[in-house]
Amino acid sequence: MKKFSVLRANERAFDVLRPCNISLNPMGFALSSLMIRAGNTSVLCSVCFQKGVPAWREGSGKGWLSAEYRLLPASTPNRQKRELLTLSGRTQEIQRLISRSLRAVIDMNLLGENTLLVDCDVVQADAGTRTTSITGAWVAVQLACQRLTKEGLIGENPIKGQVAAVSVGLKDGVPLLDLDYSEDSSVDVDLNVVMDSSFRLLEIQGTAEKEPFSKQELNNMLELAERGITQLLDVQLSELGGQE
Repeated sequence: MKKFSVLRANERAFDVLRPCNISLNPMGFALSSLMIRAGNTSVLCSVCFQKGVPAWREGSGKGWLSAEYRLLPASTPNRQKRELLTLSGRTQEIQRLISRSLRAVIDMNLLGENTLLVDCDVVQADAGTRTTSITGAWVAVQLACQRLTKEGLIGENPIKGQVAAVSVGLKDGVPLLDLDYSEDSSVDVDLNVVMDSSFRLLEIQGTAEKEPFSKQELNNMLELAERGITQLLDVQLSELGGQE
């Protein structure tokens, strides 16, 4: 990919991620928990364990994973109303995305008829909340499965690969990696990309917000996303390595 010269917030180059870091165990009662920060976006990820599976899966010998996602009330400049009985379409769509992304790298046979319940609560939103949730939740699920294996609640770690996600945008023909809110709200194209550790695509969510885009521009954005995800996979492994 050719180099682009563009001025971004904090003088980031077009292909540079926001600073990403993970803090472990903010919640003592969860099976695992962490806070992941990507720039000014912060997401609290936690995992709980539940014996049994949904009724439609009983008798299969296979486990299940379900994720929930919420914006906390003070996570945005204008207070978010708590979503209780009725979830917005956006919330439902994001938590399904998180669930699909995580289930793609779990061997449900090894999990047995048990359920992992993943919660992603956005403490502060500055764009990229869904992608940051996926990247952080994978670490939380890996730590949870390591603990379940160690405690003998499951026989073998069912995690069969990594998964991470990042946003990419297109502004005046220039691809931009890992958008903050000021960019997310003004780009011509907004793309969310989820990949596994073999860089196979698990999901692409893309929209021409203002101008249509070409196949070549899509390829440029996917290439840029792969660069970012490569770095995020390293962040995940670095955090897990510190726990061994």
